[in-house]
Amino acid sequence: MSLKASVESEIKKAMLAKDKDRLRALRAIKSLILLEETKAGGGDGISADEELKLLTKAAKQRKDSADIYKEQNREDLYAVEMAELEIISEFLPKQLSAEELEAELKAIIAEVGAAGPKDMGKVMGVATKSLAGKADGKAISQKVKELLS
Repeated sequence: MSLKASVESEIKKAMLAKDKDRLRALRAIKSLILLEETKAGGGDGISADEELKLLTKAAKQRKDSADIYKEQNREDLYAVEMAELEIISEFLPKQLSAEELEAELKAIIAEVGAAGPKDMGKVMGVATKSLAGKADGKAISQKVKELLS
C-alpha cells in the first residue's frame, strides 16, 4: 500500500474517531504528497524514496519548530508540534539505536576503506544513502566523525 493510500485510510479513521489532532497531522502529510505529485507532473504518483524524503523533511521541520517553541516557553505550540511529529513518525521506518547506528557505520567504513578524517566525505556519501530515514543526518555525521578520529 502506498503512503498516500495509507494516509487516506488513516484520515478516514481519524474522522470517524473525531480525533482533530491526528486529522490535522494526517492532512498535512497528504498535502505534502499532493504538492509533490503536482510538482512532479502528476501521472503515476511519487516513488517510495520521494515519500521517505517528504516524511523525513516534515518530521525534521516539526522537531525544529518544537525546539524553538520549547526555548521560548510556548508549551501550547510545543505540544502541537510534538503530537504531529509522533504521528508523522508512525509512517517512517524504525529509527536505529546508537549501538545499531555505530555497527552500521563501522561496516560502511570497512567497506569504503576509510582510514581517517580525510575520508569522511566517502563514508558520508554511502552512509546517507544506505541509512536514509533510519537515522538523522546530524547523528550520522557526528558518529562518523567520532569513529574516524
